[in-house]
Amino acid sequence: MADSDSHNSQTVLDGNQLIAKSLARFGVDRMFGVVGIPVTSLANRAVSLGVRFIAFHNEQSAGYAASAYGYLTGRPGVLLTVSGPGCVHGLAGLSNAMANGWPMVMISGSCDQKDFGRGDFQELDQIAAVKPFSKYSVKAKDICEIPDCVFQALSHAGSGRPGGCYLDFPSDVLHQTISESEAEGLLVSAAESLAKSEEVVVNVQDSQIEEAASLLRHAERPLIVFGKGAAFARAETVLTKLVESTGIPFLPTPMGKGLLPDTHDLAATAARSLAIGKCDVALVVGARLNWLLHFGEPPKWSKDVKFILVDVCKEEIELRNPHLGLVGDAKLVLEKINKAIKDDPFCLGRSHPWVEAISRKAKDNVLKMEAQLAKEVVPFNFLTPMKIIRDAILGLGSPTPILVSEGANTMDVGRAVLVQTEPRTRLDAGTWGTMGVGLGYCIAAAVASPDRLVVAVEGDSGFGFSAMEVETLVRYQLPVVVIVFNNGGVYGGDRRSPDEISGPYKDDPAPTSFVPSAGYHTLIEAFGGKGYLVGTPEELKSALAESFAARKPAVINVIIDPYAGAESGRLQHKN
Repeated sequence: MADSDSHNSQTVLDGNQLIAKSLARFGVDRMFGVVGIPVTSLANRAVSLGVRFIAFHNEQSAGYAASAYGYLTGRPGVLLTVSGPGCVHGLAGLSNAMANGWPMVMISGSCDQKDFGRGDFQELDQIAAVKPFSKYSVKAKDICEIPDCVFQALSHAGSGRPGGCYLDFPSDVLHQTISESEAEGLLVSAAESLAKSEEVVVNVQDSQIEEAASLLRHAERPLIVFGKGAAFARAETVLTKLVESTGIPFLPTPMGKGLLPDTHDLAATAARSLAIGKCDVALVVGARLNWLLHFGEPPKWSKDVKFILVDVCKEEIELRNPHLGLVGDAKLVLEKINKAIKDDPFCLGRSHPWVEAISRKAKDNVLKMEAQLAKEVVPFNFLTPMKIIRDAILGLGSPTPILVSEGANTMDVGRAVLVQTEPRTRLDAGTWGTMGVGLGYCIAAAVASPDRLVVAVEGDSGFGFSAMEVETLVRYQLPVVVIVFNNGGVYGGDRRSPDEISGPYKDDPAPTSFVPSAGYHTLIEAFGGKGYLVGTPEELKSALAESFAARKPAVINVIIDPYAGAESGRLQHKN
């Protein structure tokens, strides 16, 4: 047990310093959070050791930032919160990381161990609270346990299927002290024990790789589907090689967009229903057969389709029970498939009936969409400003901005109109359909990729969840332009039918309504950022040109006709 008196002759460290040292030694260089009792000193100590701390207004947004940072960099995003309610707010980010399969570690202070159970300040059994949302959680009960706890949590977050982990540091442990030499010994032994326990890499059997190659080779209507797991695995080069050497059409999930450019000749996004409805073999890489892919079932998919699933998680493959399951890292598995195909090459060619059918359907749908986009509608519908934004982003060239998109209609229309040409440049509501991620994701993207502009296309409802974080954008001078589609509410204004408008509170605004024509652009001006109010094509073009060139925090408030949207975007059947 460490004590406070026996180290007078040499430098002593307290728990805060030892946690900061452990994080820095593991390679953590960014942290997101909200400070307060008992973790303020921990944040300051981390900063002094070279960890950049981004301070938020709300743990929810900070947690969303940490989860997205894990996805964008491939290293665990770290969230720091206070005890009790701080930990509970942080669960939003931790659960989002779990749902999306992103590496993240939440660190919370907790109450003094000897006072637990007596109604101490912000008392909560935080280990129990995080259980449903974390792969691994641990409380350091003594200062000597800190390095091992930190190394284990950070390692677990990124191993297997990545996800959220939790570290609990009671305030008494934060105040314990230890000599510098003892601390160094603990850090070295924590690193050594981690090195010994490095996970075994699962090797897919050659016979399974041969079978996958053979299924694709003999398919009449093959399709390659990939998701953000493939993006996380940095599989873009091997995926491009597979698509281009075989001529097989591909379909990305929304956040898989950009691994191959949306503009690629073999992209089937604009012919999605045909591609999934008629394919006979589907190679699915780093994407789960969940609601986003209609569970891989009829009527959306053919009842005879053979799925080849590539996933890092054995349990995921067992759950879906595909024709062939390949457990492993997407990039490594695809390298092996490419090698097997190279030994006996095949290529469908542009005149292949399946490629031709998808290409024809995609072109038809693109032409229909372009005809819609060609009409300039004022007051704005969703399409007119979205086309102007698309063209402004394309005009920037490479490196392309990271696009953050949330909202119902705004996200749906954006997914169809905006073009992704580079990997990991689209962040949206993801697997869980999480609203409120927008500003947190913007901040994570700006911190993870300082060379890129970040452009958020937000519904006014989605923006409202985290709008106060525009102050954070200004404080750190991040190159983020937030475009708010302002249609006066959730889905837009008052959508009730006459029979729903009754009762004593019938004169209240509808549950979906906000203040009409709200001045969202003035929020950022309060903190010294730049705000724009736009209602015409010329005003929007000018605001985009100016804000994109400035690369400074800005909010563009785009006034949309409140009757232009639909309920839940495309999810009416769920409501």
